[in-house]
Amino acid sequence: MTAQIAPSARYDLATPEGRRRANADLMWGDHGFLRLRFQNFHWIEPGKMARANQPSPAHLERYRDEGIKTILNLRGVSDTGYYALEREACAALGLTLIDAPHGSREPPKKERIHRAKEIFETIEYPALMHCKSGADRAGIMAVFYKHFHMGLPIEEAIDQLSLKYLHVKAGKTGMLDFFFQTYLAETAHSKKSFLQWVDEDYDPEAVRQAFRAQWWGTILTEGVLRRE
Repeated sequence: MTAQIAPSARYDLATPEGRRRANADLMWGDHGFLRLRFQNFHWIEPGKMARANQPSPAHLERYRDEGIKTILNLRGVSDTGYYALEREACAALGLTLIDAPHGSREPPKKERIHRAKEIFETIEYPALMHCKSGADRAGIMAVFYKHFHMGLPIEEAIDQLSLKYLHVKAGKTGMLDFFFQTYLAETAHSKKSFLQWVDEDYDPEAVRQAFRAQWWGTILTEGVLRRE
């Protein structure tokens, strides 16, 4: 399902100027020039679910040609050129676009965790999930996918949050790792399932208050890499 937003005159793809602005936003405002040759593409479950960074229309066409049916946009709906181009390309290519926003510096909301499980149970495969860099939000959703859909325990699924995918644990994005570590620590004796813990014990604000990012990691993710 593709989310509906009010048309933006700034990125109206029906006009030459709007399309020019949209392409400029994708390429320069959203650092798309860095993704021309590097998509941070990896299969989570070979042939079924993949992860990557923000795709351009050309990337989406390639993914469609490789068999992808569904695109999970983890950045959410936005009045931006990159989103307008993605929505248009998915419609033209026959790809189902699902907007499922997640944060990269905050504990995940309970409803978003449940929605992730529901999405994995109902979408058409093969599918591809993406955020901006394919490192953090794609990482936490990949953990959810491996746990909910593939049946792996969290302590194994958490390997989707690693430097292999350009995820930095030391900075503010380490909140995602800390969230899962909190679950593992709090259930070490009770052995509660992940979803049972989420529903009965998980306190997002307590997790937020307990987390401390390392200063050098914050400089890397916020200043050097400028992660979203």
